[in-house]
Amino acid sequence: MNISDNTENDVQDAKDVVRRFYDALETRRTQTLPDVMAEFCADNLLWRGFSPFDEIVGPQAVAEKFWQPLRRSLTRLQRRMDIFFGAKNRHDPDGDPWVCSMGHLMGLFDAPWLGILPTGKIVFLRYAAFHKVRDGKIVETAMYFDVPHLMMQAGLRPFPTQTAAELVQPGPRTHDGLLFEAQPLDAGAKTLAAIEAMITDLGQWNSGMPLEEELARTWHDDMIWWGPTGIGATYTIERYAKQHSGPFRAAFGERSKTKHVCRMAEGHYGGFFGWPNFTAVPTGGFMGMPATGKAGEFRVIDIYRRDGDKLSENWIFIDLLHFWKMQGVDILARTTDIAAGEATC
Repeated sequence: MNISDNTENDVQDAKDVVRRFYDALETRRTQTLPDVMAEFCADNLLWRGFSPFDEIVGPQAVAEKFWQPLRRSLTRLQRRMDIFFGAKNRHDPDGDPWVCSMGHLMGLFDAPWLGILPTGKIVFLRYAAFHKVRDGKIVETAMYFDVPHLMMQAGLRPFPTQTAAELVQPGPRTHDGLLFEAQPLDAGAKTLAAIEAMITDLGQWNSGMPLEEELARTWHDDMIWWGPTGIGATYTIERYAKQHSGPFRAAFGERSKTKHVCRMAEGHYGGFFGWPNFTAVPTGGFMGMPATGKAGEFRVIDIYRRDGDKLSENWIFIDLLHFWKMQGVDILARTTDIAAGEATC
């Protein structure tokens, strides 16, 4: 196994910190969560979350603003991880290890959350998170979660019907995404190279070749693109081109260069996030909404599975609530206000 001892030890230690943190978040009492955050996170923790949370600084503030309200609303909360890996971050000059996980937070929706009325039934909050670990403490977190997907499980319709499929999304087809043990460095290098080749093609938006031919350079034909609620999931290069990539490119102009806070890979899995990843101006219809001509930010997490030399599956988290708020539409407030009004009729 071709692994540097120092890299392996740093990454494995970071994974251990995050796994113990997750266990404490799930098993300890709700009122003790500020103590849990203080135990595992640095005093100056920088936490980035999707709208309406945005940036929060400090472990106590994160516990009070995010974790405690969530635990009180989604009772008996449990984390159901599908992917877990760690590596050094290509964009982090400090050289600290990062750890990524993805899956769902499942609970019984017993009390309102963000103005969304409870159902008393099981709900899944789809999430992905990146954690930077230094000296045994989490110093940065990006935790992105699909609030519109939870809204739909509560009977709300935050967006018009979209081009792809809306569903509870599974983990990898291969069921091998939990990389608790160290992986060969050459496997992670191949995954990162595949991701970066795809980014190079994607960043052009005009490669001079048909879209499906461009996608085939870095994707398997039976690729699966597990997109966020409001866009949906799609299967095969042909349907991805028709149901997302083509319409998305047609809907935007003035796309900025891509910037990532973290980009990394371990084994056959890798991913990245930005804050934002890029900006673009809606010049055509997008998600059933008219063009605004206003630049909008795309805060995105992408998680990938590589098969051979190409990418096979991709899980995507996009802060569509933030994007539309920048366009002057507060989707969360509008949808929950309508639901509250109907509930009182």
